[in-house]
Amino acid sequence: MSVYLIADIEVTDDGWVPEYAANVHDLVEKHGGRYLARSGNIETLEGETPPSTLVALLEFPSRDAVMAFASDPAYAPYGEARQAGSVSRFRLIDDTDIAGTIPYLPAG
Repeated sequence: MSVYLIADIEVTDDGWVPEYAANVHDLVEKHGGRYLARSGNIETLEGETPPSTLVALLEFPSRDAVMAFASDPAYAPYGEARQAGSVSRFRLIDDTDIAGTIPYLPAG
């Protein structure tokens, strides 16, 4: 079952961004993940616009893989730099359909 990490970031000090952007994707791949998108081209179609500077969508093979990535000691300095220079919201969803009516998704 795939899981998706949604990283919604409001950058407050962009000093961390170049090094993070250049290196973290390798750590994501190390844990079986891949970026589906990493963009600052954000458009709100409905509801209040959050103060996001960038949003990244990552796919991992499992929740355990996400947790291994997040707790990897090699990721720690990048995560700490991101946390110090942003307001970050990381959310995790799986690939299920809560209503169970979409035939190509597992019922959740």
